Amino acid sequence: MKPILVLTHADESGSTLTKASLEAVTAGKDLAQRLSAPLIVGVVAVDAVAAAAPLASAEARIVGVSGEAFSQARYASDAAACEALCRAADPLIVLAPGSSRFARTAAGVAHRLGGVIDTHITALGGSATVEASRWFYRQRVEGSLSRDAQPWFLLLEPGTHAAFSGAPGTVPVESVAVELPVLRTSVTGLRAASQGEQTIRPDAKLLFVAGAGWTKKQPDGQVHAAEAGQLILGFLGKSGASLGSSKSLVDQGGEGQPVLPFLTHMNQIGQTGSTPRHAKGLSTCCHGEEPHVVGWRFIGDRRAISLDPNCGWTRGKADVVYIADAFQVMVKVSELLADRT
Repeated sequence: MKPILVLTHADESGSTLTKASLEAVTAGKDLAQRLSAPLIVGVVAVDAVAAAAPLASAEARIVGVSGEAFSQARYASDAAACEALCRAADPLIVLAPGSSRFARTAAGVAHRLGGVIDTHITALGGSATVEASRWFYRQRVEGSLSRDAQPWFLLLEPGTHAAFSGAPGTVPVESVAVELPVLRTSVTGLRAASQGEQTIRPDAKLLFVAGAGWTKKQPDGQVHAAEAGQLILGFLGKSGASLGSSKSLVDQGGEGQPVLPFLTHMNQIGQTGSTPRHAKGLSTCCHGEEPHVVGWRFIGDRRAISLDPNCGWTRGKADVVYIADAFQVMVKVSELLADRT
């Protein structure tokens, strides 16, 4: 039987595999074991041997491409590397992390090899055939896909599988030669976001969601948007949480209302935003309506702070609800966190 190939890539350091890549290795091991197929892991990195060290106990054949050309994401070099690895492995199915680096590359590679591709895959199942599951229509409908075309490329949604964990060691890596095209682009540096502080942290254990209530009048009849911003940023800094937002809070700036200056549409979750996958979530705004519930679908432990015990989020959507004023609660939480540092 043809092998299962898992494509992986290094992070910005060039010699350490990303967490999403290790998640793809876990999915590949499970699939190869179920199909009784050989497992091959392809590594794209500056130093493929160093990057492959965590895979010493993966019981897989390791192939890799190395070189300074692969230190940064670039379509021309990444596509050439992935194509070379695929031709060397001749796989039945190709699994890859749905990272920005491979998301821009995988479709082109599949076309070069005469294969097909599906993205945003969340699970792999099926008994007689391989069935790939993904969500459609803003995470409302789950569907299963099965194809006969080979090779079948599947981009796995980050956070849907456990990252492969094994004792690192020296592992033999078969070097694959890559014929690079003329490289017309180069990475000259990194520029931070204009907002200054990074508030989106996909690997954070906690998702903290703010709502429009933070910039409305408080019990004293005044708006405390500046204090709210400092309180939220302080909590994020002490807890390491990721920040999400409702659409109403993100859109307030265009309506001439007080805003939290560090929020952008990238923070937005729900029907018109993202659907993050954090272990825990704390909502400080009403998430009872369907668009917001969609955004919280894949959160493990869901908790909320609300003044309304009868809101839709409280009634059956959250695991734990605190009936209190979110502003006052977070002030107290910040004080407790400050005492621990």
